[in-house]
Amino acid sequence: MFPIRDHNPSGRTPYVVYLLLAANIAIFLATLGIMDDPRLIGRFFYDYAIIPARISDGDGWLTLVTSTFLHGGWMHLGGNMLFLWIFGDNLEDEMGHLGFALFYLAAGIGAGLIHVLSGPGSMVPTIGASGAIAGVMGGYLLLFPRARVDILLILIVYFRIFTIPAFVMLGAWLGFQFLGGFSSDPDTGGVAYWAHTGGFAVGLVLTLPLWLKRGGRGFWQRTEGHPPHPEQKYRLSPSRIPKIPRK
Repeated sequence: MFPIRDHNPSGRTPYVVYLLLAANIAIFLATLGIMDDPRLIGRFFYDYAIIPARISDGDGWLTLVTSTFLHGGWMHLGGNMLFLWIFGDNLEDEMGHLGFALFYLAAGIGAGLIHVLSGPGSMVPTIGASGAIAGVMGGYLLLFPRARVDILLILIVYFRIFTIPAFVMLGAWLGFQFLGGFSSDPDTGGVAYWAHTGGFAVGLVLTLPLWLKRGGRGFWQRTEGHPPHPEQKYRLSPSRIPKIPRK
């Protein structure tokens, strides 16, 4: 189950989102040539990925930024860029181009630091834009909790698109990150769950001044948690997958 779009059109061209998409894709394509060389990729990750033990020793602070532009595979890249595409334009619309760029970097750095705190002695390198994008999701939840999001549900051969409020989708996602964080070991690698939850919390906190400036609870009361402009309408067509009769 993953989102494919929201019903929340932005009022300005999201140049920063476009730039982030282009940068992440370009850097990933540029690193494809060293992915199959263990020596090169090991050195590359040591220099540019987050290694908690290095940060704990006071070294490698720049990797808190560089790691957010690296990805380990097509699915890793595609999933992150999809979430950035869906939720990033609306925050850029509200924060402005420069404000959103600074917000994104701050959320990524905050997520990286929380990941380091979750396993300060780990030597496992961590890469990905997930922490920064989780911050975008946290900010989106605060500003547009009832914006409608279309999600695609896939159950083996069953495909269905549902429309649900953003707080349901984002709340479920955050819940899975908490569960994963408590059941994972930072010293063995895998998904950086605490970077996700930490980035989400950092993004929510960083968006709080903007929410208060808009009126806080009064902003929610005026908009009822929906975007403060007409929502995009999509027509959902029935699935063309043939039904299999049961005997």
